[in-house]
Amino acid sequence: MTNKYKGENVRPPAHRSPYPLSRLAPSIELVELARELSEADDMLTVQATAQLRLLAEQMAQLRAQARRILSETREHQELHRAQCGFSKKPGHAYHLYKKRSGTLVFSLVGPSEWGPQAPFEYVGTYRLELDKTWKKIEG
Repeated sequence: MTNKYKGENVRPPAHRSPYPLSRLAPSIELVELARELSEADDMLTVQATAQLRLLAEQMAQLRAQARRILSETREHQELHRAQCGFSKKPGHAYHLYKKRSGTLVFSLVGPSEWGPQAPFEYVGTYRLELDKTWKKIEG
């Protein structure tokens, strides 16, 4: 029987070993390895936290923008549902009044044209845009 598969014949060369085989090789300190792992974990945690914080801020901005859009849409829909005795055309300004019952009414007559007192509470003047939105005219 030969010793072909036993002892020195089976060991891989030293340059392939993951562990130091010589006293001259640098020693691997478990404490140093643990420190490196801890530093890597800390750095990755900081990076992930920063990225998640940025995403949270962007989500908050998108949520606020969505709420603003929905609010504006509701307002435009409410103005389109106001009582009106004429055909509304884009580019024209209309005066909005509120009756005592709370009903909104569009009129072609401005608040200064009513004389001493308007019959309803003046809310504002709005211009109908081409995209069917309303723009409040200041003044």
